[in-house]
Amino acid sequence: MFKSEAVVVGAGVIGLSIARALAGRGLEVLVLEAESRIGQGVSSRNSEVIHAGLYYPPGSLKARFCVEGRRSLYRYCSEHGVPHRRCGKLVVATTPDEDAAVQALYERAQANGVEDIALIGREHLKAIEPDARHSALVSGTTGIVDGHALMLAYQGDAEAAGAAVQLRAPFTEAHVSGASITLVTGGHEPAEIETGLLVNAAGLQAWDVSSRLRGLDPATIPPRHLTKGSYFSMSGRAPFSHLIYPVPMPGGLGIHLTFDLGGAVRFGPDAEWVDEIDYEVDPERGNAFYAAIRRYWPDLPNGALAPDYAGIRPRIAGPGEPAGDFIIQGPAITGHKGYVALYGIESPGLTASLAIGDYVANLVS
Repeated sequence: MFKSEAVVVGAGVIGLSIARALAGRGLEVLVLEAESRIGQGVSSRNSEVIHAGLYYPPGSLKARFCVEGRRSLYRYCSEHGVPHRRCGKLVVATTPDEDAAVQALYERAQANGVEDIALIGREHLKAIEPDARHSALVSGTTGIVDGHALMLAYQGDAEAAGAAVQLRAPFTEAHVSGASITLVTGGHEPAEIETGLLVNAAGLQAWDVSSRLRGLDPATIPPRHLTKGSYFSMSGRAPFSHLIYPVPMPGGLGIHLTFDLGGAVRFGPDAEWVDEIDYEVDPERGNAFYAAIRRYWPDLPNGALAPDYAGIRPRIAGPGEPAGDFIIQGPAITGHKGYVALYGIESPGLTASLAIGDYVANLVS
């Protein structure tokens, strides 16, 4: 039997940020991760974009934490040497009919307090991105980041403050006994751990973790829906200096053009509702990618795309429903003084990670 003041389940970008925040407040923290490395789930299968906060309903947790988190993230990356670049983004109207959607997005961004945004017409757009079409919303605070380097920095901060990260330690079960929670881990070295605070930041597995907590009211566990997003890479460089996004589509932000810090170009994700976690990319989905990309880049060469990787988003809302918000349940909602659960932490979770970490730490401090 081991004891720790706080246990965080999940060593992705959210779990590590929470561990960093808790340890920074003087708590003894243990992070449990089922995989052999940190950040192998949602955190490693995304576009690594620092989002500005354009898309989310005003007043939502996504809007609030994206804007707060983005400001903090740029400062953090600069101070800690995490590779990143503020490259900017264009959300382009691919037909005249989409101009109204771009205008609505601009107004939402203003309501969310997003800085450095502007609407530009066709002539201005052609001047800064000659291969783009129609009008666009320019977001100057959008950027890209090395997600793995960011997680390593969070881990380093947490460990410097006394936290420990235990890999290959899958969560098995837990039960509440008075003011404490006793949990069991599996793996090669099974253990029992007694803690006064258990934070469920397990990403795709958050629902499973909560279902294994004996004494938790099942009604507090929201529904889970999975959206698979596939990415395709492109050999060579695209003729754009900004990230290029179409007008958002149902289920996602549309198949967009991003690049990493080395300049490698990728497109995606698309949105496919699935019942199981499967990271295989179907090459046939490339046909729809060509059609979508050519709406904003008609000169995309034939045969330029190759299947790359896929990610799964954990979502609260299902097909045809309005997009769900982050769910962060503190003790007042879970019904247990020592239990915090996070569900549906998809995009912009990476951008919002510092803000989420601080929010959770404030819930229990």
